[in-house]
This record gives sequence, C-alpha cells and structure tokens, in this order.
Amino acid sequence: MDTHEQRPHSYLFTVRLWEEDVTPGQREWRGRVQLITNQTVRYFRQWDALAPLLLTMLLEGNFLKEPNA
Repeated sequence: MDTHEQRPHSYLFTVRLWEEDVTPGQREWRGRVQLITNQTVRYFRQWDALAPLLLTMLLEGNFLKEPNA
C-alpha cells in the first residue's frame, strides 16, 4: 500500500485576460488567476510570470511540497 500523502492529480485554475490602456496609444495585457480549490486570486502583467505564479499558488496552498524539502 502506498504510504505517501494523497494529493489531487490535477488542479483547477481560471484565468481571465484583458487589455488595459497604460498610456494614450499603449495597451497592455493583464491577467487574473484563481485557484478554484481554495479561491486564492493573484494578478499578473506579463506572460512569463504566469507559470511561476501558478506554482507559487500551489505551494502557498500546501498542494505541493517545496523542491528539495
């Protein structure tokens, strides 16, 4: 029998994206991520921030363990 702590095999997030005027003639994409399991919400402004943000949300919610912990 497996003695490891049982964790879900998947996690459900919702991601909302929109464009926002930063200055006249300049628009920027913005985003909102919600982890459905515990209703945690975070915002981001750059695409390359999305994956690290998802990982951080899972770690903060104790859904994942820190690497090398």
